[in-house]
Amino acid sequence: MRVGLLGLGRIGAFHAATLAAHPLVDELIVADPVRSSPYGRPGDPFEADAVVIATPTSTHAELLLNAIDRGIPVFCEKPVATTIAETLRVLEAGRGKHVQIGFQRRFDPGYIAAATALREGELGELHRAHLITADPAPPPAEYIPLSGGIYRDCHIHDFDILRWVTGREVVSVYATGANRGADFFRAAGDVDTSVALLTMDDGTLVTVQGSRYNGAGYDVRMELAGTKGTRAVGLGPRAPLTSMEGLQPGGEPWPDFVTRFQTAYVNEIDAFLRSTSSLCTIEDALSALRVAEACERSRREGRPVEVER
Repeated sequence: MRVGLLGLGRIGAFHAATLAAHPLVDELIVADPVRSSPYGRPGDPFEADAVVIATPTSTHAELLLNAIDRGIPVFCEKPVATTIAETLRVLEAGRGKHVQIGFQRRFDPGYIAAATALREGELGELHRAHLITADPAPPPAEYIPLSGGIYRDCHIHDFDILRWVTGREVVSVYATGANRGADFFRAAGDVDTSVALLTMDDGTLVTVQGSRYNGAGYDVRMELAGTKGTRAVGLGPRAPLTSMEGLQPGGEPWPDFVTRFQTAYVNEIDAFLRSTSSLCTIEDALSALRVAEACERSRREGRPVEVER
């Protein structure tokens, strides 16, 4: 098949290499206003049989609508749009169409194993969960005002994988944050350190923690604690942790999200190309965005907030 790729930034460049090497892809058409790629040829991606969108967030909604209107299967990096209203507009247009959203943790072997263990009863009844997403260094200052804030930009991955692994919905949140680093976070109305308490629809309590200044390395983990057992994702040999009891991982810490989730990114593109239905829908993206919106409102207003449905 012919595949069109829009955007050749960090994740777009990775997708280009993945697509070019995929056995189902005969031709790759790439488009980016400032970058080029050794993989594929320049052209109109919407002339292809399928489209992959890896452009800036503000462009996602219109590009998705373009692909949907043409009836082209489309994969788009998260989020669908910057607002719930825009996301609903894309959702309505995309009903019954092949649209997959890029929440790559669903395709990571560790998270898949955790979901399987929980669903097969190895943990018993889930009572608590803890998730952390911590970047080793902040994004560029000019990115922050456009990011939507740490809960929409960063923790939305935690919210999606929490829903997917547990099969439950978040009903209320209480979130806070702090500015411990550069002033450009505060100037944009954002924070660089975050904590949230989530309550699931079955009463499970979840804590979420984040940072833009985790100097030890890129740290993404999930812990699930039940009445019969506990499971953790992200405690491999490259986890950026040091144990005072001597049980620390021994590998080089993960430097960034692309390296950490390389396998997951390859797997999600493979799933998109081989499947005729979405394995991560617009509805899924909307649900995660609603949790992020509730967390941001809670942080700003300093109170618990119910998640809208």
